[in-house]
Amino acid sequence: MARERRARARGGLRGRAGLRGLAALCGLAAAAAAGAGAPPPTAGLVAEAEGLAEWLVGVRRELHQHPELKYEEVQTARLIRRELDRLGIPYEVVAGTGTVAKLGRGEGPTVGLRADIDALPIHELTDVPFRSKVDGKMHACGHDAHTTMLLGAAALLKEREASLRGTVKLVFQPAEEGGAGALKMIEHGVLEGMDRMFGFHIWPKLPSGKIGGRAGTLMASASFFEVEIRGVGAHAAMPHQGIDPLLAGAAVTTALQALVARETSPLDSAVVSVTKFQSGSTYNVIPESAELAGTLRTLTMESMTRLRRRFEEVVRGVGTAHGCSAEVKWSTHMALPTVNHPDAFKFTKDVAGRLFGAENYEEIEPTLAAEDFSYYTAEIPSTFTFLGTGNRTLETDIGVHNPYFKLDETVLPKGAAYHTALAMSHPGLWDGPAEGAASAAEL
Repeated sequence: MARERRARARGGLRGRAGLRGLAALCGLAAAAAAGAGAPPPTAGLVAEAEGLAEWLVGVRRELHQHPELKYEEVQTARLIRRELDRLGIPYEVVAGTGTVAKLGRGEGPTVGLRADIDALPIHELTDVPFRSKVDGKMHACGHDAHTTMLLGAAALLKEREASLRGTVKLVFQPAEEGGAGALKMIEHGVLEGMDRMFGFHIWPKLPSGKIGGRAGTLMASASFFEVEIRGVGAHAAMPHQGIDPLLAGAAVTTALQALVARETSPLDSAVVSVTKFQSGSTYNVIPESAELAGTLRTLTMESMTRLRRRFEEVVRGVGTAHGCSAEVKWSTHMALPTVNHPDAFKFTKDVAGRLFGAENYEEIEPTLAAEDFSYYTAEIPSTFTFLGTGNRTLETDIGVHNPYFKLDETVLPKGAAYHTALAMSHPGLWDGPAEGAASAAEL
């Protein structure tokens, strides 16, 4: 029953997206008319955010030392709410460990700023003095930075709240790493009345401080699979008396690559990665079973549907050809492609250009990495971008999901300013002065 409810929720996303998107676009037009005039004072935001650097670094390092996995972010949520309390910003608890704070007068449009808060089951191998204190868990995807930057934006926006005609929702979302936390937040109503959602991810392959993005599809859909192949065990000296699941598993692994190499258009993009192959426990026994696991990724849902069907056919067919049975299990949650709305993306690009300079924006190719921010982009006009953190000297150009991942902490104020500028610049949300904004409170 739970799986059926989740399936209906995913179907509802697609079914409601057209109506909700149309309503949001109509709202944007009205907001633009209401908010016409000089742009808000974002020119000094980065410098102002730099004044929060010591606090931001301290918060990020505290989070980094205490990583928590999906839906277990109890201490993380406690820290977030502690800082919101200090800033005097009201919030509500959503989806257990999620938190949604609100700022503004509520008389205009509503925008959301999102940060994910969970860590990964990776043992940290860096040499930083604030490395993870929890064996086998690490903030190896920068979610500690995302959380910190959104708290920084909370501080900057709180100082400007009197000029926020509309509403800004600060969405601290749990369980991005395979838990579909975004879907849970949507089920709890986080998008109700919202016109746009903005988010971004730190990106070590971009130079520090640069913004990267593109209109349309930015990130992939992803499914995770487990395959069990069952044969007949035997002594390694007498393989003819058994049916070798290892041989079948090796053949399955090889055959799956043809799904991309020979069945997917060269103008399309897809990845089938077998990342786990486990079988047996000793050197002279042919085991009874083998287990494979990995991920299937595409840039369109049409390709995902086709490849999932063919994946199952290949696994079972190759298994049968080797005399084995083979079964496929898919993860409960599947990330959708992250698709940036063209108008929302143009707005984001313009804001980034004004804030950091046009030379610090870079158009990038889509990536086969996946993000559950895609659930938001499927519902309302939204944008997801990347904030570069790559610095060879600081060794912060190592990719995410790596035990040696490090963060260039100089980007924390930039991210806080970026979040703030996106909210302030939204049509109809700001009705304060065009220049001379107040500074954030000393923290």
